[in-house]
Amino acid sequence: MVKVLDPIILAGDIGGTKANLAFYKLHNGKLELVVQKQFPSHDYANLHDLIAEFIEESGLRADHVCAAVAGPVVNGTCNATNLPWTIDAAILAQRLGFKQIELMNDLEANAHGIYELSEEDFVTINQGDKKIHGNVGVISAGTGLGEAGIIWEDRKMRPFASEGGHCDFAPSNQIQLELLQYLRKKLEHVSYERVLSGQGLQHIYEFLRDENKFPEPAWLAESLKTNDPPAVISENGLQNQTEICSEALNIFTDIYGAEAGNLALKLMATGGIYIGGGIAPKMIRKFSEPRFLESFLDKGRLRSVLESIQIKVIMNDKTALLGAARCALMHAGILHHVDATLLRS
Repeated sequence: MVKVLDPIILAGDIGGTKANLAFYKLHNGKLELVVQKQFPSHDYANLHDLIAEFIEESGLRADHVCAAVAGPVVNGTCNATNLPWTIDAAILAQRLGFKQIELMNDLEANAHGIYELSEEDFVTINQGDKKIHGNVGVISAGTGLGEAGIIWEDRKMRPFASEGGHCDFAPSNQIQLELLQYLRKKLEHVSYERVLSGQGLQHIYEFLRDENKFPEPAWLAESLKTNDPPAVISENGLQNQTEICSEALNIFTDIYGAEAGNLALKLMATGGIYIGGGIAPKMIRKFSEPRFLESFLDKGRLRSVLESIQIKVIMNDKTALLGAARCALMHAGILHHVDATLLRS
């Protein structure tokens, strides 16, 4: 009797700042990590060089490959939003010696990856009243802003990508209106990503500084010159060390809650809203304050609808990797879309 070996999957989560690559094996229906490594995306001229280095270092080969990329994927190609890369899946596969490489949007991969998580991977912001057969929204702020959805169809949950993060930013109060007016002088188009991302937090801080809303201490100005500005602003804001950083985080949190609420309404996401990306887990204490949920709920006559929607923050930073691995197996016919009744409550 011939023994069937567990399939090996090469998965990638390619963001504007960092790229995570991993080899998984499928054993007894579960994905098991073999090896994983993080790379600084901007240190590489293209995705081929990055993957080739990982393969050489690991000494492994894969039966199935899927790369999740931050950007719109159309007909197997992607112009990465926050990287100077154009990725063509067919050319990439040929150069790397694979029969096929699946290329997908990173937020769609995040949506798929939710199926691989356990309750310990989430922090609940609003318990709500989750409907097993309801649509789901996924929103993730990091280097950029990604949004995706999951629809219920024929008893299956089917994730899909969007580029909702590039929709027009809509202020919800006076200070946000002034922020929009400030950014319009600097940017051709002010999308939600311009205020709801790492660069967005920096934009909010610069608005407060340049419009003389709060003073900037000399030590803080120096720290911003020598360190990563969003990280400095976030750290000081969370510790309430300076008024300007604290207020920047307040505005950022308000906008995040409002846009999560927008997504919930657009998708009628009675199955829940999941918040991913690199920023939310670091700001979980801030997101647990009343202001995030209040901004989410502040939708006038539809407030009661949003009160019933469950909100969870994804704390597992490997969710997109797991989702990419799942998709590689789905395209190979080894895994299938998840039955909605199997989703955890």
